[in-house]
Amino acid sequence: MGEVAARHAEPSGGRSSRTNLPDRAWAVSLTVFGAAVLVVAGVIVGALWFVAAPAVKTLGLWNFVGSRQWDVTRDLYGALPFIYGTLVTSAVALIIALPVSVGLAVFLTEMAPARLRVVVSFPISLLAGIPSVVYGLWGLFVLVPLLRKPIEPWLARTHFPLFSGAPIGLGYLAAGVILAIMILPTITTISIEVLRTVPGSLREAALALGATRWEAIRIAVLPYSRAGIVGATILGLGRALGETMAVTMVIGNSPTISASLFAPGYSLPAVIANEFAEASGSLQTGALAALGLILFAVTLLLNVIARLLVRVSQKGPARVAA
Repeated sequence: MGEVAARHAEPSGGRSSRTNLPDRAWAVSLTVFGAAVLVVAGVIVGALWFVAAPAVKTLGLWNFVGSRQWDVTRDLYGALPFIYGTLVTSAVALIIALPVSVGLAVFLTEMAPARLRVVVSFPISLLAGIPSVVYGLWGLFVLVPLLRKPIEPWLARTHFPLFSGAPIGLGYLAAGVILAIMILPTITTISIEVLRTVPGSLREAALALGATRWEAIRIAVLPYSRAGIVGATILGLGRALGETMAVTMVIGNSPTISASLFAPGYSLPAVIANEFAEASGSLQTGALAALGLILFAVTLLLNVIARLLVRVSQKGPARVAA
């Protein structure tokens, strides 16, 4: 009986292995493609480190990161003004864009009539396809004059420390507003898709308990979609951190640190784009490559924080329900 069972088992095992062969090949192909992404990222980091290593050894890592001076003529290079400018402009963009984007998403998915939804959705999609240099030109010829004349003088009258100094138009505020407009389509579009996944039974349950439309949105729709909205926000912030051309044209390109949003500044992508083609020595080239590594590290840290926030957001409603 054992020999008969063995003879019957062999063909079955052969057919099973032949049947699973395409699945295994597909799994191996996907694994290779996934690993290729890591390889490409590793090659980028390795190439940047190869160029930046001599400058980092000469200047010192912590001295380079913490120094405020950037003087090409004296070979003094410090990354702190550029890190500060990148973080400040991205924070301003997020503060402006987040409430507008989430409000638009809620309006379009929960309250807007079908005809109006189509009319409003099209300009949002159009904003996502405009090149950054066009945003920069619009900022120079439209936004900067508006900030210089009516808006910044009005903000200065509040005597708030963030709105102090000469209203020149160019600076952190202009760059932040440009970035807010640029990341608005990303956050809005993803938030809309997230809100559409909310089960209708949640809305109906809230309304059946006597909630108004806004209360149903606040207690049922937004908590359910919180994790997705956080993810959309982080994606928008990621684009703000890496944006180059539009920020370069309106930020003022001054390697200084100021508490006022009216002051000119600089960002990591902007200084790399402006100076790398004209870098004259290995020390300056290495310093610019080190700025690229810092930008890469900031982006990586952002992604880690994003994953943690999404996990916390997913656990939030369960804790409240308990």
